[in-house]
Amino acid sequence: MSSVFDAGPWPPCPQDFNLAAHVLAAADRVPDKIALAVVKPTGAQRWSYDRLRSAILGCATGLLDSGLKPGDRLLMRVGNSVEFPVAYLAAIAVGIVPIPTSSQLTLPEVQVLIDMTDPAAMLHDGITACPDTRRVIRTNRMSDWYALPAAAYDLGDPDRLAYIIFTSGTSGTPRAVCHAHRAIWARGMMMEGWYGLTEQDRLMHAGAFNWTYTLGTGLLDPWTRGATALIPAQGVEHAQIPLLLKRHEATIFAAAPGVYRNILKSAGLNLPKLRHGLSAGEKLPASVRDAWQTATGTRVYEAFGMSECSTFISSAPGAPDLPPESLGWPQPGRHIAIVGDTTPVPIGTPGIIAVHRSDPGLMLGYLNQPEATEARYQGDWFLTGDMGEMTESKGILYHGRADDMMNAGGFRVSPLEVEAALMQYPDIHEVGVTDIEIKPDTRIIAAYYVADHPLDEDLLNAFAATRLARYKQPRLYRRIASLPRNANNKLLRRALPDQTPV
Repeated sequence: MSSVFDAGPWPPCPQDFNLAAHVLAAADRVPDKIALAVVKPTGAQRWSYDRLRSAILGCATGLLDSGLKPGDRLLMRVGNSVEFPVAYLAAIAVGIVPIPTSSQLTLPEVQVLIDMTDPAAMLHDGITACPDTRRVIRTNRMSDWYALPAAAYDLGDPDRLAYIIFTSGTSGTPRAVCHAHRAIWARGMMMEGWYGLTEQDRLMHAGAFNWTYTLGTGLLDPWTRGATALIPAQGVEHAQIPLLLKRHEATIFAAAPGVYRNILKSAGLNLPKLRHGLSAGEKLPASVRDAWQTATGTRVYEAFGMSECSTFISSAPGAPDLPPESLGWPQPGRHIAIVGDTTPVPIGTPGIIAVHRSDPGLMLGYLNQPEATEARYQGDWFLTGDMGEMTESKGILYHGRADDMMNAGGFRVSPLEVEAALMQYPDIHEVGVTDIEIKPDTRIIAAYYVADHPLDEDLLNAFAATRLARYKQPRLYRRIASLPRNANNKLLRRALPDQTPV
């Protein structure tokens, strides 16, 4: 049997469609309900659905009055503030293409993105790094725009371009990922296939407004459902999040694995209203998942995805349990395969996780890079670059990034398997594993760990020997101050050898 999941397609996206109109439709049903609360220990800023829609469509009028027109690109240099999602949806509402960017980028990094996308203007908050090489629209004008007459939605083909986001991909070179209006429709597959999200939920996301994980899971999806989105205000620390979860009666919590790890350092996680947590961004360590369940009595459901297709494999409330190395199941409506050199491999055989090109959530392509776009496909399958294995029950086991896979004496070894084993060592707080070349054509597995003090290497070797086959055991251990991570908190395994030992 081939490693293919296909239980039938998701219902087609309606024609004459607009992403922002779809997200804000709940304002007709529940205009006075709180759509967004920006929370901090001293209070909250609250937006009703009616106020949110009025602000967005007024802002859309302001963008048009400023000279932008449908089809123009608007590069966003806006930090962690409510102006970010308001401007993002305002642009999409009238056919302007927003390009959200990380507030952490430097001037040279931003200029690379400008050269790549050729925006008609840049929306700037006056704080984030922003070159003066394009026309700038300041966010301080937006408060006046909120009271303007509502713009009409720009309705049209759901396959037309809606927004552009950036991914570094496997090469580290930024690529502009083009998404269609239908991308929001495809996120409906995540509602039951991951979130278990209802209109009655209050979902808190621990990320910043301008992170795509927060934008989708933390804002757009709750609004599409008619739920309430809770976002910690800028400056809120991870240690304060349990208080906010309890005080604002959050029923679902979403964060990256590193945030869960930090929150678990807090004493007394008493969260009586919390139903479950959501995790994405990188593989959730089993130790963190289990510790969270012990501390809160609630499960964390994990999802796997990418900038080019959001999430499409996940665990969910009510779904059967799978091993810790599992990602979950393909979401209802998805067409997923594990692909080998030419075709899907047999069940139980590792290969590349792939998404069928018919998936409504799949990107349109990389901007002005048709060759790079087509290189991601093998026939009708979009190759994610991540290794996985499909079980008889159609669950997906994860084996790590294809470019992170290690070669130890001719054996392919997943770093996740080695890291999971070493995380059981009582004095290790965090660990990252990669293979390094010690002489030409000879590579060994090296483990880089974070601990309060140097650990005895003989004891580490003995511990690994009880949990890992010989060829999977590290031959080198190094204590470092912290693991290298990117802006989205993903572990950069190839940067481990560059870290200074402590």
